[in-house]
Amino acid sequence: MEIFDSDSDDLAMLSLWLNKKRERQWVNIVNKKRKTHGQFETLVREDLEVDPDKFFNFFRMTQVQFEILFDLIKDDISKTDTNFRKSITPRERLAICLRFLASGDSYTSLHYNFRVGISTISAIVLEVADAIWKKLQPVYMAPPTKDEWADISADFERRWNFPNCVGAIDGKHVTIKAPGNSGSLFYNYKGTYSIVLMALVDANYNFICVDVGNYGSSSDGRIFSRMQLKIALEENTLGIPPPKVLPDMPELGPVPHVIVGDEAFPLKTNVMRPYPGKKLDREKRIYNYRHSRARRISENVFGILANKFRIFHRKLELKPANVDKVVLCATVLHNFIRKTGPTPMGSDDPDISSIESVEGLLSLEHSGFHSSKDAIDVREKLCKWFSSDVGIVSWQDRLCFGHAAAN
Repeated sequence: MEIFDSDSDDLAMLSLWLNKKRERQWVNIVNKKRKTHGQFETLVREDLEVDPDKFFNFFRMTQVQFEILFDLIKDDISKTDTNFRKSITPRERLAICLRFLASGDSYTSLHYNFRVGISTISAIVLEVADAIWKKLQPVYMAPPTKDEWADISADFERRWNFPNCVGAIDGKHVTIKAPGNSGSLFYNYKGTYSIVLMALVDANYNFICVDVGNYGSSSDGRIFSRMQLKIALEENTLGIPPPKVLPDMPELGPVPHVIVGDEAFPLKTNVMRPYPGKKLDREKRIYNYRHSRARRISENVFGILANKFRIFHRKLELKPANVDKVVLCATVLHNFIRKTGPTPMGSDDPDISSIESVEGLLSLEHSGFHSSKDAIDVREKLCKWFSSDVGIVSWQDRLCFGHAAAN
């Protein structure tokens, strides 16, 4: 039984009906109501902009910081309106990117919240993240000058009782979805897939420099061996001040400025690692404690970063190159927020009693690194200073041995 006669008018009606069924909507029905129901209009503009605390909680920065950031990047993220539809404003684009970093929500969740297409969300996040890194990095993560290196060293001595220290270095695994055809390159010792964020940080929980994108299967020591930072340290091109006598102990002679890392890093004249082994004498145990106290700042920074930007608490389902853009953006935003905010985010000086147990350091084993005599000598001089009358801190014996230091 035929629904339509063979009459040409009937065939034309059938063709029109079928084409209409196949017709794709220019704008998804969810996205059509972006201006009236989208989160940017209904929540950000109507509620958050009149509530500073809620605004800070939502975007992880103050309204003043948001405006400063917006003014810096608005020209780089603006789009031109077309005859078919108006573009998403640069302010909304920035809001989408910051909310992605702050919440860790998927692109799908952001699509329903902001009523913007999933592919558009993806493009916005990457474009804005790239613009933020390019604008902020030269100002808020620029290579330190010689005077700034000296200030960093002074801060480590004042806050963490470690003289001649210009940074703490460590690596953080950023979990990602297993990339296609990558084998075990991104598979790490934790049993997940990741890229590594390697960072050098100062005494005030700021990033000095970062290196992102190394395979999760690589060790921290191997990554460090390929970093420009290592090359610059060896060639002395960073502008770090020359060796300096440790406070009130001129008899030890000048000691180079160093960065501190864990047992995964090699012992160099400008890179210190803890003493390995279990049977350590008193001075070496105290050195390991003092070393750990300065080095753990890098772990603290990663903790602050992850609590500020919740994307680090979830698996990122992005291509590795795109993960790099997002991570770089988050690190420079971390510095921007700390340096422009009324108070630093995160904890300041930790409770001494909460510092990691020294016993955990006593089981360190040798990692296969071959240290030079000069590097060993630098560590020995620091070791002697930490146990001397001028270098001691009152609580180190209690934490290392369970009793108060003799005065």
